[in-house]
Amino acid sequence: MVLLAAAVCNRTGKAIISRQFVEMTRARIEGLLAAFPKLMSGGKQHTFVETESVRYVYQPLEKLYMLLITTKASNILEDLETLRLFAKVIPEYCRNMDESEIIDQAFSLIFAFDEIVALGYRENVNIAQIRTFTEMDSHEERVFMAVRQTQEKEARDHMLKKAEELRKMKTKGGTGSSAWSPGFGGGGGGSNNSVGRLDTPVIDTTHNEPVKPYTTISKPSGLSKAMKLGSKTKDVDTFVDQLKSEGEHVTSPMSAPSTVSKMSTSALNQEGVHLRVSDEKYGKIKVGILNNDNKGVQIQTHPNIDKKLFNASSYIALKNPEKPFPLHQEIGVLKWRFQTLDESYIPLSINCWPSDAGANCDVNIEYELEQPTLELNDVVITIPMPTSHVGPIVTDCDGEYTYDRSKNHMIWSLPVIDASNKCGSLEFSIPGHPEDFFPVSVSFVSVKSYCDIQVTEVLTTADVPVKYSSEVFFYVDKYEIV
Repeated sequence: MVLLAAAVCNRTGKAIISRQFVEMTRARIEGLLAAFPKLMSGGKQHTFVETESVRYVYQPLEKLYMLLITTKASNILEDLETLRLFAKVIPEYCRNMDESEIIDQAFSLIFAFDEIVALGYRENVNIAQIRTFTEMDSHEERVFMAVRQTQEKEARDHMLKKAEELRKMKTKGGTGSSAWSPGFGGGGGGSNNSVGRLDTPVIDTTHNEPVKPYTTISKPSGLSKAMKLGSKTKDVDTFVDQLKSEGEHVTSPMSAPSTVSKMSTSALNQEGVHLRVSDEKYGKIKVGILNNDNKGVQIQTHPNIDKKLFNASSYIALKNPEKPFPLHQEIGVLKWRFQTLDESYIPLSINCWPSDAGANCDVNIEYELEQPTLELNDVVITIPMPTSHVGPIVTDCDGEYTYDRSKNHMIWSLPVIDASNKCGSLEFSIPGHPEDFFPVSVSFVSVKSYCDIQVTEVLTTADVPVKYSSEVFFYVDKYEIV
């Protein structure tokens, strides 16, 4: 069979999502989908209709249709079997069969469609394999998370042990008038550590005024795609409360405690190399890949790619060297994913420090480029603002800012962040509370790849060099400090 396209549409023929597996213009696919409802007739049991050029194979999904468009020469039995597999995929990713849910899960569905059909031909996969391929589950990641949880438990036990030692020291009268001040490291640095860093104890005998100790500390985020920093844990609060109940006061020269932010980031997992052949003379080619990545990126080739050749010589080529790549069609040949809990790998760290200053709240937001080899363009940092009849008073700003009173947010814009201006800050004051300024969202783009994987050459199967061009872009799907 040759499958031209797979789509989910409504009863009027409007496309909700559509994935074309051959070269096809947008006007062409929209015309085919718009003609589909007019071809159906009531009172018939079959679920396919034909025109002079194509065949529609469809299955109702409540108020929607799962629709396959194939050539008339395709095998109708294989078409129906493929249709059933497509129909099973939809509930795997969508809780409800409505347009809004389909749109929300559009990318996940398209990635799943790509696992079912490659270059117009059905792949021999089932639902479980599709889920595995799209999730790219890692045994090493699960082992790492198990070790991480063990370390967290050991850290909590260590804190409880220290608290018990301090209690015994107090009982014996050995603490005197000094106080231990455990400072918990924080900020929007993107760490996913579950226990805050304990700084060197500080003895303070010159200040008597007690203030509330820091109680904000990070918690584990599990196997989510986000990285979080700075939420509370019960054990640390218990530890601090025990110290406070012993009568020792932890003092600080600051007028009020700062709010420690936590970062949550996520990115699209389906990143990689896409190939588009523009000249039919060069359909039978192989692409050389140079992988200088040292971060531990997970790499997966397309099922039709010769995996042995790629592992041996880092060349991307079809398993059948006599078969050409499709013409004028962008296809994904290599995918990779990178997921880590190490804050040193974050491209851009954000620190947000709101401080209650009585009638107003003083806010200091800082950024720092953690990867100096990157150049981030069109950086936009959006800060929610409290509802107020007065605008913010900005005392310092690197870049430009705009305040939108109708939407209650401030937009901090920086055209470029690179090694020459890797740090910057924004300071302002406005009536409100520290929690009013979260979540802070960040967006940017870059023409440099985050993972050092690049195309080095393109050769024919006879090892003749082929002229080619490459485009590289890197963007963030979701980047929040919550």
